[in-house]
Amino acid sequence: MEQSINPDGLFSILVIVGVVVASLTLIGLIFAKLYTRATKEIAFVRTGLGGEKVIKDGGALVLPVVHEIIPVNMNTLRIEVEKVQKDALITKDRMRVDVKADFYLRVAPNVNGISMAAQTLGTRTTRVEEVKKLMESKFVDVLRAVAAEMSMTEMHEQRADFVQKVQQSEANDLEKKGLEIESVSLTGFDQTDIKIIKENNALDDEGRA
Repeated sequence: MEQSINPDGLFSILVIVGVVVASLTLIGLIFAKLYTRATKEIAFVRTGLGGEKVIKDGGALVLPVVHEIIPVNMNTLRIEVEKVQKDALITKDRMRVDVKADFYLRVAPNVNGISMAAQTLGTRTTRVEEVKKLMESKFVDVLRAVAAEMSMTEMHEQRADFVQKVQQSEANDLEKKGLEIESVSLTGFDQTDIKIIKENNALDDEGRA
């Protein structure tokens, strides 16, 4: 003899199934909302509950209040440095030279580099102009220091050596910030116009001698 299905029992089963499906859907939506992915251009560091976690590939769950994320720009930045005329570099033989150089800079693409950049620079890596302002003065100092170790002729004839010394001189300081130089290009080099040279400047007088 066939047993009939109790309508009340069937309704209860359908309610339970509906609640389970709705709950799973809601959990999925919440997870999707809170799950943050890194991209090729932007990595991030998650801090808070569970400690620091560097996300370069994939993503991570970011919970409000208990987690904070610091985005890190992974794109290469071009920083142009131009020191000419009254701001020209002074060489070892006391000559003034107009120099234009392009520095190609980026966050080191590894866990340590991303973590260090987040700690030392914070969100400034995503604000390109701020990074340029921060690093330009440091690059100028390095250019001046290396130029002071070479004569004008050496700088002209040994451009590759000049560029290499500039890169090496700045490498350690950049590493402390999680940064690295991809390359340096010397785009302009010439002796400063003699009209700019001051008559009463001891260094210029020595260079003209």
